[in-house]
Formats: sequence, structure tokens, C-alpha cells
Amino acid sequence: MKRVTNFLIGFFFGALLGGMITLLLTPSSGDELRTQLQARAQSIQDEVKTAAAARRAELEEQLSTLRKPA
Repeated sequence: MKRVTNFLIGFFFGALLGGMITLLLTPSSGDELRTQLQARAQSIQDEVKTAAAARRAELEEQLSTLRKPA
């Protein structure tokens, strides 16, 4: 479990650092960049919500199956 946690922490900080470097080296103006980032963040948020809803439905189905008397 510790290895997975360390991997996820490293992945998160690597992504954060990569994003910051990209922001510093991008040729877009500040307003354009903020608009693009907001659109991308909204897209990611929508994808996460959709995936979470699908997973929840799957887990609720499994739970209802397990609760049925044998």
C-alpha cells in the first residue's frame, strides 16, 4: 500500500510540475490561457463526475445482488 501511495504522490507532483513548466513556456496570452485552462478544468470535472456516477451505479448493483437472499 505504501508503494502505491508513494507512486500517486510522485505522479501528482510530477503532473503539477509539468503543468507549471508548460504554463511558463506557452506562447498564449494570459487571457487565452486562462480561458483554455478553465475549459479544460470543466471538461475534466465533467469526466470525473460521469465516471463516479457510473462506478456508483455499478457498486449499487453489486450491493443489491449481494443483499438478495441465496
